[in-house]
Amino acid sequence: MSVQNVVEIEPVGPALSVVLGKLQAAYRADPAPSYEQRVDRLSRLHAGLMEFKDKIIDAVDQDFDGRAHAETMLAEILPILEGIRYYRKNLRKLMGQSKRHLPLMLMGAHAKVHYQPLGVVGIVVPWNFPVFLGLSPLVGALAAGNRAMIKTSEFAPNTADLLTEMISKHFTDEEVVVINGDVSVATEFTKLPFDHLVFTGSTPVGRIVMRAAAENLTPVTLELGGKSPVIIHDDFEIEEAAKRVVFGKGLNAGQICVSPDYVMVPRGKVDAFVAAFVKAFSHRYPTLAANKDYTSIITERQRDRLVENIEDAKAKGATVTAINPSNDSFEGTRKLPMHLVTDVTEDMRVMQEEIFGPILPVIPYDTLDDAIAYVNDRDRPLALYYFDWDKARGEKILNETHSGGVCINEVVTHVAVDDMPFGGVGPSGMGHYHGKEGFLNFSKAKGVVRKGKLDGNQCVGAPWDNKMFKLLVNFQLRRFRKP
Repeated sequence: MSVQNVVEIEPVGPALSVVLGKLQAAYRADPAPSYEQRVDRLSRLHAGLMEFKDKIIDAVDQDFDGRAHAETMLAEILPILEGIRYYRKNLRKLMGQSKRHLPLMLMGAHAKVHYQPLGVVGIVVPWNFPVFLGLSPLVGALAAGNRAMIKTSEFAPNTADLLTEMISKHFTDEEVVVINGDVSVATEFTKLPFDHLVFTGSTPVGRIVMRAAAENLTPVTLELGGKSPVIIHDDFEIEEAAKRVVFGKGLNAGQICVSPDYVMVPRGKVDAFVAAFVKAFSHRYPTLAANKDYTSIITERQRDRLVENIEDAKAKGATVTAINPSNDSFEGTRKLPMHLVTDVTEDMRVMQEEIFGPILPVIPYDTLDDAIAYVNDRDRPLALYYFDWDKARGEKILNETHSGGVCINEVVTHVAVDDMPFGGVGPSGMGHYHGKEGFLNFSKAKGVVRKGKLDGNQCVGAPWDNKMFKLLVNFQLRRFRKP
């Protein structure tokens, strides 16, 4: 395969447009890839991942200056392979044209929905999951028959290098192109006239991306995160809930768009939850500084931001519990202990912005309705987590709150279910990828009416006082007399 599809853009300028133009020309030359072509592209991506997985895992570890290889395998490599498997199994059915019903006035015709590729999909990749959040949208785009340009994160350069090597080995520069570069390149990238643009990142940057895409009327899928709440019902065992929240919050040291952002517990159980969380976290991570299972913060700048948020909470009256079981020193590392924050107030930065790190506010509530109202008074999150064995109350949560996705008695793992959509709502994003909805997201559903030799319009057309038209109208009105 060509190595020309690995592109370093420095400085920005016409080169991006040239790369896009080549992909667009290739799409126009082959606008309807067959089932076999699509499966072949998915299979090549599968082969690339299997070939490069160990090197990619090492690269992610280097970029984070410490991330467990098991976490990268669990959260990045395996879900992509699962997504490829899903589409290879279901693609023929997804590509099938869908028959639709016609109104009586079009009797004799046939209607169907034809699904076709959009063209070229742009994908902007964040640093927190630099493999999964780049290649998972790519899987859906390729399944739908598109070509793609991927902008890697400059904060994960080693991973970006491996991805560009993998893509260039297994795809031509008329199928998938990888773009490397800094924020100026990313800015120019989002201004390109893609047929669809996928962006994963913060809500403020998402607004900027959407404005840039609007200039070209480019449809967008925005996966923006937000403050994903956990609600623990009074009937649920607090120790069990703490164990399950620790699992999700500990992954990637909280640097996940769907990481639990704050926990709501029944008033009177705050101390019990804190104690249970400390115990469960200490069991999973008995040491931190030299523990390869506990992920570092991606950059010094991000670590400084998190430390400033902790100090801001302390200064405004919060109680902060740092969980450092072996009293490690973190000098010379980018690691940061898990911090529980109680006695929080709304003016604290930990309650005003997405945390994206090892900090977890714990908030008391009185009734379930109070907890629901608290969540609904804020921006709609990317995920919501509810702990309760009562199914009726679980349905109440589903019906009375809005979020991109929900886990009941679990956190985070819904993202790995490839047979259902993943995406946000409102400030946490729009659009979906994964599963059937991902295929539809990257396809144009084109309505088609095909008429045969019999043309009924000739019987009912103007002049409109003809008998056939009157008979048709009267018949239809009798049909519609009752709702």
